[in-house]
Amino acid sequence: MTRILGIDPGSQRTGVGIIDVDATGKCAYVHCQALNLLVDTEDFPARLGKLVFDLEEVLETWRPTVVAIESVFMDKSATSALKLGHARGAAIATVVRRGLSVSEYAPRLIKQSLVGSGAADKTQVQHMVRLLLNLGEKKLQADAADALAVALTHAHTSATAGRTGLASALLRRRR
Repeated sequence: MTRILGIDPGSQRTGVGIIDVDATGKCAYVHCQALNLLVDTEDFPARLGKLVFDLEEVLETWRPTVVAIESVFMDKSATSALKLGHARGAAIATVVRRGLSVSEYAPRLIKQSLVGSGAADKTQVQHMVRLLLNLGEKKLQADAADALAVALTHAHTSATAGRTGLASALLRRRR
């Protein structure tokens, strides 16, 4: 059994989603939440500190074996993209410090993997996350659902790599 932690980084909220994947590739929902970085923080460095602290708590509680994270995309402004990059860096450093391997996936690839279109909207992604994890009409916070989508993308990419004998990194480059 592999436990995958998916991370949808953000400078205000970071989504985390955890799934278990068995040897046949069947995925099962474990946990998801949005880490609210605006609570009890006065400035951006404090938010990054809260991200590290909260992510450490998730790692300790749920004990994932691998981590998948969404890569940076250009946002509306350079400042937003830079803050997102800082949050990604804090999250990556936190999990790597624990000795966990990290795989990165572009937002477009995540949407393509789940919905079949790299231009899918958030509601389509949320629908597929619910469907693939058999969650019915369970209400999912948007950042948490995106994190589950990252974890599912990693599960599917890893399964394909295993079946074909190709390295996961090579598959990600080909898409």
